[in-house]
Amino acid sequence: MTQQRYLYDLADGDASMKALLGGKGAGVAQMLRLGVPVPDGFTVSTAASVDTTANDGEWPAGLWEETLAALTRLEERTGRGLGDPERPLLVSVRSGAVVSMPGMMDTILNLGISDATVEALGREAGDPRFAWDSYRRFLQMYGEVVEGVPAHAYEDALTAMKRDRGAAQDTDLSTDDLRELVEVFKIVSRTHIGSDLPADPQEALRRAIDAVFRSWLNPRAGVYRRANGIPDDLGTAVNVMQMVFGNRGETSATGVCFTRNPATGAKELYGEFLLNAQGEDVVAGIRTPRPLAEMEAVLPQAYAQLLEVMGTLESYYRDMQDIEFTVEDTVLYLLQTRAGKRTAAAALKVARDLVEEGVLTREEAIGRIEPAQLDQLLHPALGDHGQTPATRGLAASPGAAVGEVVLDSDTAERRGKAGEAVVLVRWETTPDDIAGTLVAQGVLTAHGGMTSHAAVVARGMGKPCVAGASDISIDTDAKTLRIGDVTLAEGDVITLDGSTGEVFAGALELVPPQINADFAAVVGWADEVRRLGVRANADNGPDAAKAREFGAEGIGLCRTEHMFMEQDRLPAVRKMILAGDDAERATALEEILPMQQADFEAILEAMSGLPVTIRLLDPPLHEFLPSLVDQALEVQRLELTEGTHPTDLRHARALLAQIKKLTEQNPMLGTRGVRLALLHPEIPQMQVRAIARAAFAVADRGSDPRVEIMVPLVAYAEELRRMRAIIETTLEDEFDRAGRRLEIPVGTMIELPRAAVVADQIAEHADFFSFGTNDLTQTGVGISRDDAEGAFLSHYLDSDVVPDNPFSTIDVDGVGGLVELGAERGRSARPDLKLGVCGEHGGDPASIAVFERLGLDYVSCSPYRVPIARFAAAQATLE
Repeated sequence: MTQQRYLYDLADGDASMKALLGGKGAGVAQMLRLGVPVPDGFTVSTAASVDTTANDGEWPAGLWEETLAALTRLEERTGRGLGDPERPLLVSVRSGAVVSMPGMMDTILNLGISDATVEALGREAGDPRFAWDSYRRFLQMYGEVVEGVPAHAYEDALTAMKRDRGAAQDTDLSTDDLRELVEVFKIVSRTHIGSDLPADPQEALRRAIDAVFRSWLNPRAGVYRRANGIPDDLGTAVNVMQMVFGNRGETSATGVCFTRNPATGAKELYGEFLLNAQGEDVVAGIRTPRPLAEMEAVLPQAYAQLLEVMGTLESYYRDMQDIEFTVEDTVLYLLQTRAGKRTAAAALKVARDLVEEGVLTREEAIGRIEPAQLDQLLHPALGDHGQTPATRGLAASPGAAVGEVVLDSDTAERRGKAGEAVVLVRWETTPDDIAGTLVAQGVLTAHGGMTSHAAVVARGMGKPCVAGASDISIDTDAKTLRIGDVTLAEGDVITLDGSTGEVFAGALELVPPQINADFAAVVGWADEVRRLGVRANADNGPDAAKAREFGAEGIGLCRTEHMFMEQDRLPAVRKMILAGDDAERATALEEILPMQQADFEAILEAMSGLPVTIRLLDPPLHEFLPSLVDQALEVQRLELTEGTHPTDLRHARALLAQIKKLTEQNPMLGTRGVRLALLHPEIPQMQVRAIARAAFAVADRGSDPRVEIMVPLVAYAEELRRMRAIIETTLEDEFDRAGRRLEIPVGTMIELPRAAVVADQIAEHADFFSFGTNDLTQTGVGISRDDAEGAFLSHYLDSDVVPDNPFSTIDVDGVGGLVELGAERGRSARPDLKLGVCGEHGGDPASIAVFERLGLDYVSCSPYRVPIARFAAAQATLE
């Protein structure tokens, strides 16, 4: 058998090999083919990472031999040797996942520097300070990444050195200072690992590659993959490249740039650089970098070449690029290019502009945008407030955030998962802060620039971020944040405006989102492509109007019980529930009917000309009454209170008795939905009358009502047959009274496994099916949503028992199989049967792809997810 090939020289690769070489390796290889200046090197493939992980960390046979052979070829091409005391080769060892995961995995720079090579490096550069600076950087990165030395151990030593020397920045340390710091770092390493770092540079290289393999499995990378839907089995490539040095004095630099503005999408210069620095200094936010435009004055030749290369790369990839570069002694090198992380607003503008520039077709542009990212544009922003900001930083990621100050990632994660609104405030964020960033409303940092880790990750997640607010002061021991003259304790509220960089003490009011022209244009293209209809779940007029504004083509689910639960209606509803006889119940229902009618009128007017599916009462009656415990305590209180009126006590006891009678052990599977309606037909009769009267009323006012009535929780065809008879008899009575008729289809929700199995029988009595995938998940998988999400489900997700939360993304094989079965059997009995989905999965892009494949007619979701569903439906059609 031919042995698996694991390594590729840069000249052997290209952009098409991304799955094997990772994004970084494929990008550098393609840049080499395009004539873009890149450092030489080789890539250890993702296959090596996958096989190593599968073999419990043991390298596959032949991998080390291939690595040594590739290293030898690199040494021959460069005329340098790893560990050579005269012409030393230094390399970087960097991760490169198939899907970009900024900062989530590990990097080692300057590998090959040692006591034996540092002097030669300094002589060759004519700058011994540069060599010793590179040495201390290597010791710190290698110690942290490979040997697991705590980062603070080196940082504390560096801080102490700067304090003793009166140095404000690392660059203020002298050559002698750095030489001394190297010895201190060696002691730090020896103290923590019990031995010296390996003297053999080849052994150091092997251990560095192995550390990058392991970093695919580190917690922050796992959190990032779960948050972004990246499979765990892809592995990471490892790129070993000749070092180029941005820290060789004032004619050298490092930086990051984007071919368009990643915050707005504007076609303009965007980026930052640092003179006399290495790349990690920019992304880590340790020093605040300078705007890219200033590079023209200090490094004009490299700047002009960089602008030319930016155009070349965007033209080749036909997308906005995120580029990492280094200038070594005025010579430009590119280290990476990838599709730039961008905000939703930027994604839409870039897509629209590239179509107008003739670079992309509309269909290609639709494929470039993540549907879930559109959610960023559908959240509130700051309106006109007239408040003076407490401070300003860089507007690193747009949007507004209001939340309580939290000063560490672990606390932010804990409190955010508990449902609290928090803002993560840090000196600068690191990749380890990913879990806290995920749940925070926004991020504020004292250090770092527009391309720092905090800014890049926040933009990718759609989180507001203000970076580099340099006049804030954080006291982690006292748990306080000082902004100018204002001191805030952890837990105090602040407001961030990531669009302006402003920070405000206290909570400012947020205003509803507005759909801009780019959004409307691109989602309009999606409408031209998609097959699936998109409706909204809405229970009142304002929500229906908002849904229509966002492009909903009707209401797929109007939950009438939400109207019953409003405080001004509960007394009448409870009167109906507690009625002693049919006459008393009828009186109570007559009181409720006009309230229901008014609600239906508002919805039908907002949706004039579009279908509105109204679900009859679904929950059990006890949900409209006080809890059993609360009412028992109320009776006890009245019994123990002197002067309690006998009538009050009698009423309280009667209410308690009725609650006990109605309370069930498992109400979700109890007397609700169609079961309740058949026991008490007067309830659906009242609702049907309200529906018919509302439809006639809005028609009289010039609207075009299109009503559909949906029966919940049907398991047996006979249930729907009887229920339909009640509905149609009631409608006929209303039509006779009005002297006119309306076409009102009657259908049912398929939310029980039995209903899916016998869908052909149920379809004989239904004009449409709407799959209620929330309850179908509970009954099909056999888990209670309320209990599972607070208990075992998070453990299942973390330990990969299940790939996704089944209440967020449909369980394709199980619940998806039930939907497929119900659809097939329903249409086998009635080919023209209209099929929809009204569960929350109707707004989830991954689930929408499943519904498109199954040939359903429409999905329904919350109003604010309608644009996402429209877009996801288009992508599902294209795929």
